Amino acid sequence: MFTGIIEQTGTLVGLAERGGVRRITVEAPGIAGLLREGDSLAVSGVCLTALDVNPTYFHADLAHETLEKTSLGQLAAGAKVNLELPTAAGSPLGGHVVQGHVDGCGVMTALDPVIPETAAGFDRETTDWTLKVRVPEKVRPWMVLKGSVAIEGISLTIADFDGETVTVAILPLTYWRTNLHTLKPDTPVNVEADVLVKLAHAQMQTTKKRTLELTETWLVAQGY
Repeated sequence: MFTGIIEQTGTLVGLAERGGVRRITVEAPGIAGLLREGDSLAVSGVCLTALDVNPTYFHADLAHETLEKTSLGQLAAGAKVNLELPTAAGSPLGGHVVQGHVDGCGVMTALDPVIPETAAGFDRETTDWTLKVRVPEKVRPWMVLKGSVAIEGISLTIADFDGETVTVAILPLTYWRTNLHTLKPDTPVNVEADVLVKLAHAQMQTTKKRTLELTETWLVAQGY
């Protein structure tokens, strides 16, 4: 499990096709040195297995489903990725419960400073940003106002949702410490809904179905 608190970014420096998988090489001094062969880590919100690790680099294999359903399949060498190690049992839950099981690829439609840029540029320390992401249709029922969502593995709070696009506020630290500052409009991004919302929604659907099944209309339709 993860919490969506990004520890650092890494740089994708290599991609190689290996049969049915694609092996990526990520330069990540710091985190790479903490990994052992077979350890899990989140790469832009996708739970992967670290392979062939050393103090500077690690490798990971992307299966066909990962390539098809996440943003990792569209990355090129030089891309920045968000990195997070699993949260140890008993550690503070800084963000929310993130599984690393991406629900789908959304599209970043905007990432704008709250205060327009001046002639001097942006103040890295004080400029907040507004991020808008159009989420996949199947993910939309799980988007809850003021609830949590993981975008590119980052734990964020939904400030607004119009039924198609979520809006979240991005603090200066998050903007510069993650890969967000490298992304452009129309970039695909990984979206994982809050697992607690998904479980609650599934329970509600089951309860609703059972309630409907016990109505007179349903009984007549079934021939009772």
